[in-house]
Amino acid sequence: MDPQNAPHGPHDAAAPDPAAGAAPGSGAGPDSAPGAGRDSGSASGRDPGAPAGPDRLRAADRRELILRMVAADGTVAVEELARTLAVTPSTIRRDLAHLTEQGKLARTYGGAITPGHTPEPSLNQRSGLAVAEKDRIARWAAARIAHGDTVILDAGTTTGRLAHHLRGQSELTVITNGLTTLVELAEADGVEVITLAGTLRHVSHGFVGPLAELALSRLTADKVFLGADGLDAKLGICEASLQQTSLKELMAARGAELYVLADSSKFGQRPFTAWAPLDRAWTLVTDTGATDEQLQPFRELEHVTVVMV
Repeated sequence: MDPQNAPHGPHDAAAPDPAAGAAPGSGAGPDSAPGAGRDSGSASGRDPGAPAGPDRLRAADRRELILRMVAADGTVAVEELARTLAVTPSTIRRDLAHLTEQGKLARTYGGAITPGHTPEPSLNQRSGLAVAEKDRIARWAAARIAHGDTVILDAGTTTGRLAHHLRGQSELTVITNGLTTLVELAEADGVEVITLAGTLRHVSHGFVGPLAELALSRLTADKVFLGADGLDAKLGICEASLQQTSLKELMAARGAELYVLADSSKFGQRPFTAWAPLDRAWTLVTDTGATDEQLQPFRELEHVTVVMV
C-alpha cells in the first residue's frame, strides 16, 4: 500500500493533501465555529464567517426566497444563492437538502431545479464544478498508474483531469470513450490511445452503444477509472441513460483493479433512473469534503475501500 495512504481501518484509506486544507472535523474552516453545523431559524439564519449582507433572514424566509428563485428561473446554483442571500454555500446546501426532503425541489450538480424536471448538465457545465476537488482526485489516481499499464478511462470531467496528468507518461495504453481524454492525450506521444468509438452523446462528450461495447469486449486492462453522475452504496453509479450504465458495467468487468472517482457532491444523489451496479472489489476516491455520514454506507461494505484526498 502507498505509505501516504495508510488505512484508518480495514476498508478505509486516506491521502492527505497539504494544499487541500484541513479535513472535516479538524475545526478549521468557516463552518467550524460553535453552532456552524446547525441551521436554526434564528434572526440571522447565517453561519459564522458568512459574508456580510444587507439582509439577515430566518431559515424559513431564506428557503422561501430560494423556492421563488427556482420558480422564476427553473434552476439555481449554490454559489449564486450564497452570494445573493449572503450566507455560506454550506448553509445553502442544507437549505436545498431540506427542501428536497419536502419534495419542493430536486437536487442537481451544484444547485437545484423544480421537481419533476431533471435535465442532464452538459460536460461544459460540469467542468466548472468542484474543480480543485476533481484535480486532487485525478492526481491521486494518476499516481496509481504504473509504467507499462493499460488503463480504461470513462468519459467525464474528473477522468478528463486524470488524462491531463498522464500526458508525460511513456509506454502507457489508455482505452477511453471520452472526447476530453482524447483531446488531452492527442499530443502525448508516449501514450497509446485506443478509442471506444460508437454513438456520441453530445451532452457528455462520450461514446456509447453496441459498437463501443463490442470494442471493449475484446480488451482488458490493469486498472479502470469510472466517473459518476450520482453514487449510492447499494445501487452503484447513477447515469442519465441505460447506454451509459451498460458501458460502465462492462468497463468495471474488464480491469483487474476498479476505481470510482467521485467528488463529495455525488453522494446520495439520484438525478436519473439508470444504474450501474458495483458488485466487485473497488476503491472509492473522493475529496475531504465528504462527511462521515456520506461515507459510512460505503465503509460498511466489505468489498469497498474508501480513499479521501
